[in-house]
Amino acid sequence: MRNLTKITGFLLIGLSNYPNNFHLLFIFFFIYLLTVITNFLIIIFVFTDSQLHTPMYFFLGNLAFIDVSYSSVTAPKMLRDLVTNNHLISLPACTTQVFFFIYLASAELFLLSVMSYDRYVAICHPLRYTQIMSWAVCTQMASGVWVLAFIYSLVQTLFTLKLTFCGQNIIHNFFCDLPHLFQISCTDIFLNILVSLVVGGSFGIGAFAITFVPYIRILSTVLRIRTNHGKLKAFSTCTSHLTVVFIFYGSIIFIYFVPTTSNLFTLNRVVSVIYAIINPLLNPLIYSIRNKDLKDSVKRAVYPYMRKHDHR
Repeated sequence: MRNLTKITGFLLIGLSNYPNNFHLLFIFFFIYLLTVITNFLIIIFVFTDSQLHTPMYFFLGNLAFIDVSYSSVTAPKMLRDLVTNNHLISLPACTTQVFFFIYLASAELFLLSVMSYDRYVAICHPLRYTQIMSWAVCTQMASGVWVLAFIYSLVQTLFTLKLTFCGQNIIHNFFCDLPHLFQISCTDIFLNILVSLVVGGSFGIGAFAITFVPYIRILSTVLRIRTNHGKLKAFSTCTSHLTVVFIFYGSIIFIYFVPTTSNLFTLNRVVSVIYAIINPLLNPLIYSIRNKDLKDSVKRAVYPYMRKHDHR
């Protein structure tokens, strides 16, 4: 057998095969900055405005925290690479990125399931909503989201540490993720694939069921509402959540279930940008545009300053 040099670092191709893409630097710096600002604003409004101290906005605040953290796992490294044109990443840094990327992505997956259950209780059991969704229950649900995501990410990362890399060290994307490492590993990845299918499949199917099954009951309940105004009001509380869910699940299906071939490298990078960079910005925008309570919270925060300025 021929000797193979063990690889301790990787070359990230990034967003483009061409250097000096300053227009990409400007675009994605602006997107990342806007992501951080919008998500932090939602967190501030949710936790400072007493009228937003409800389970729905408690979970929305958690989602905003996940989004800003999730984006920060990949965006700063990508921006630095665009500035320095140095796309190298060490094996420990790559593994760390994999851990936090999976951790936060799975946390968002589980949180969207919890938010779906919250909408189910609010619409199908409105009179018992405050009793069922007590603060103790909400805290336990949120804690469960973070703990389950940590366990899942830890299991995946520990099995990833058993992989060795020798020869191919090029990752055709701007960040490290499991499919990229599986593709260039020179050791048998059967056990890794098995763990991903069994553990990931169990968590994924459970999250999928909890997310979408309640909407069957929600839909039947909404259709029984006699007034059009009542139907629109009920639907409006769900459309934002469903929009975020469909975008998130669509990206996941493409990234993890469509084989990554040389013909799909460019498309895979485009979907990865949507999945890792655009989604964390879209989520707060989607919830803000259609949400009257958040708009009112912004008005309550801004109005005193505007009034003070007018008096001057």
